[in-house]
Amino acid sequence: MNHSNIAPMGMAVTPHHLASESALSILRAGGNAIDAMVAAAATISVVYPHMTGLGGDGFWLIVPPQGDPVAIDAGGPAGSLAAMSLYDGLEAIPHRGPKSALTVAGTVAGWAEALTLSREMGNPSLPLSQLLGDAIRYAADGMPVSLSQARASAEKFDELAKQASFARQFLPQGKPPDAGSRLIQPQLADTLTRLTVEGLNSFYRGPLAADMAQEMALLGMPVTADDLAAFHARLSIPLRLSHSMGELFNLAPPTQGLVSLMILGLTDRLPWANESESHCIHAIVEATKLAFATRDNCITDPGHMTLDAQSLLAAPVLDRLSERINSGQAAPWGSVLSPGDTVWMGIIDSSGLAVSFIQSLYHEFGSGVLLPKSGVLWQNRGASFSLDPAHLRALAPGKYPFHTLNPAAAKLHDGRTMIYGSMGGDGQPQTQAALFTRHVMQGMPLQRAISAPRWLLGRTWGQATDTLKLEGRFSAATVASLRALGHQVEMLPEFSEAVGHAGAVIRHNNGMLEGAFDPRSNGSAAGF
Repeated sequence: MNHSNIAPMGMAVTPHHLASESALSILRAGGNAIDAMVAAAATISVVYPHMTGLGGDGFWLIVPPQGDPVAIDAGGPAGSLAAMSLYDGLEAIPHRGPKSALTVAGTVAGWAEALTLSREMGNPSLPLSQLLGDAIRYAADGMPVSLSQARASAEKFDELAKQASFARQFLPQGKPPDAGSRLIQPQLADTLTRLTVEGLNSFYRGPLAADMAQEMALLGMPVTADDLAAFHARLSIPLRLSHSMGELFNLAPPTQGLVSLMILGLTDRLPWANESESHCIHAIVEATKLAFATRDNCITDPGHMTLDAQSLLAAPVLDRLSERINSGQAAPWGSVLSPGDTVWMGIIDSSGLAVSFIQSLYHEFGSGVLLPKSGVLWQNRGASFSLDPAHLRALAPGKYPFHTLNPAAAKLHDGRTMIYGSMGGDGQPQTQAALFTRHVMQGMPLQRAISAPRWLLGRTWGQATDTLKLEGRFSAATVASLRALGHQVEMLPEFSEAVGHAGAVIRHNNGMLEGAFDPRSNGSAAGF
């Protein structure tokens, strides 16, 4: 897969083709990129349930044709009952079950905030029944189980089969579903329909919220009706990096957007442009180690941070940090954070309004806790909290958890606007670096930059070791060179979901829109 799709009126890239088509139908109907993203977000919540859903969190990076980008943080805090005492006798927060479903689900509030922002920008909004129409139909009438979902169901079967409501919905006949089989989610269809009638805020402060709160209490989740009612998505100012190729943007804490920008800021200071493939990878990997170390020392709930994240992207800071990179030797490397999965989606409309968006349940199928009457599968993002009271990310009621999610955008000096991103926990900033470096710095065609073999330092979706992992399509010479530089290399299949589902959309100076999707996903780049 080496050729991008190009269209004049609108472009949507998602990791599931049905979500891309939902976005495209809204653009064709006169909706803007924000409308289209809500439609895509709803559809993918139904058709990619192992990756994302209404019970998860979402983050928006919105780039208007003129003016500064704006971000929406729709990540929820720990519930009011999520006290340390709830986990007495445990060394860590469990990753499955009601005690892992400990944070408010923010994603639907993000949809509402984005639509409000769109109206404030002067854009007429399409009705919710139209934006959520495809998602309702797929939930009510059935959708095909993707190969990715089938694999995740089989790999995590022993963990998920213990969750009764989950098993009834997602493990038919008590076994993982086959790829291509029909999955019907009638309770979720009803919930989506209620949102079109009662409004999106009903998820938090309406009849739907009351019904869900009853379910959560019966299941023993530490999130209450008052927690839902108190939650609102938050507008924020994105982080910004001055790069030799343009201005780069990403999300502020509690996300790891700082990491993605720091990696590109550090590599921008290294003389690697004319080096071999192995030395380019080495430079990015070594920058990744430094960025991860910075992240783990400072990023948490912004209300608990002592450093300004934007200050860490100042030129003198990056200059000093880049001097620590040894071009001839890999630095020591230890363990990283837990893996996670998510979806990145990008849409640009004919006006040039661009949306880079991420939505997630954290681990595959999140907590595995399905609210049986509403059909909402809840995230386990709160499992990233620590039970050590002295830890930077120690659990506390009302505290926001650390997020790996970070949608990216760039306004390049040559006049182009680029939105891009990936799923994959700690792999997200590494995949962003690979994509940006290959396309913008080295001039590789956009689709080829995404399809080309990638690497992963540490763990991400489906992985449990901290090695430098390389897809099998890298040459033997590149692999040998990286090992000679001191990297502990592990080989992956030729195309592996471990390196994430990447995507990108670019608006060119003539107004044409170019989109590229990841062949490792079930996605597409759909334009008109």
